[in-house]
Amino acid sequence: MNTMEQSTTEDISELLSMLEQAHKALARHWLGVDFVIELLLASVLAKGHVLVVDVPGVGKTTLARSMAQILGLDFNRIQFTNDILPADILGGSVYNSTEGKFSFSPGPIFTDFLLADEINRAPTRSQSAFLQAMEEGYVAADGVSHPLSDLFTVIATQNPIDFDSTNPLPEAQLDRFLTSISLGYPNLESELHLLGGYGDATRHDPAPVLTRESVRQLRNASEEVFLHDDLAKYIVDISRATRENQGIKLGISPRGSMHLAQACKAFALVKGRRQVLAEDVQRLIPSVWDHRVLPRHGRDNDSAHAHELLQDILAKIPVPR
Repeated sequence: MNTMEQSTTEDISELLSMLEQAHKALARHWLGVDFVIELLLASVLAKGHVLVVDVPGVGKTTLARSMAQILGLDFNRIQFTNDILPADILGGSVYNSTEGKFSFSPGPIFTDFLLADEINRAPTRSQSAFLQAMEEGYVAADGVSHPLSDLFTVIATQNPIDFDSTNPLPEAQLDRFLTSISLGYPNLESELHLLGGYGDATRHDPAPVLTRESVRQLRNASEEVFLHDDLAKYIVDISRATRENQGIKLGISPRGSMHLAQACKAFALVKGRRQVLAEDVQRLIPSVWDHRVLPRHGRDNDSAHAHELLQDILAKIPVPR
């Protein structure tokens, strides 16, 4: 191994060590399933956005804020309501009486890490404006493009119980989220800990473990994780099978295949590996694809039905060895 290769290996090892420390720090501040933390870290490294579908009170805000602080990123939160306007999210032109002209005032979307709370409560126009900026990475105002942070990441939430005055995201907009997940309730031990010493232990904000630059380096490192050609074909075979399945009205798009490959690479890095395994693909398919599949009959927009259909397909596709 030459000096340059050795230096690169040492740099990656240091980054992976910092990533593991960030994982442990986040686990101390959010008491839940470890896979959720791994998935969210992988989503950030894969430059993707996350949709969290869960009931109130399970720690969505705590998880998002703690993750931003531990990763060393700026954090904002938007509470979506049925009267929120695009300008409330993106910002707009404000008259400056001192200078005698209009100038752009950035909205809360101009941050590194954004919690979009109850995104399905927003009117469709505000949803569209928000998701367009989320996809394109900039806000256009008065003919000028204002770029968002290069680390811009969204955790959007939906309440699966209360649908009064809501506007469900259409499939084309759901497809823009890299992953979708439910946090679930904590186990007995964790919930008892919440009532005991947890409050004292987390009274102070968590200290940053990573920096903005190290997050960028980890993103670059995730792109270099090895995905074998056989596993790439495995992903494509499964996605093409969803398009041919008679029980599925809308199957996985090529973007969905690309998102799964990106997520698998980042997930492997979170697990401390430089190579994707078949188990990574199988583990991430529900989180990356369940919200993209539209069943043909009966239970449209039901992720549980979509999950069943995907698992049936997955069982029929040979696993590369």
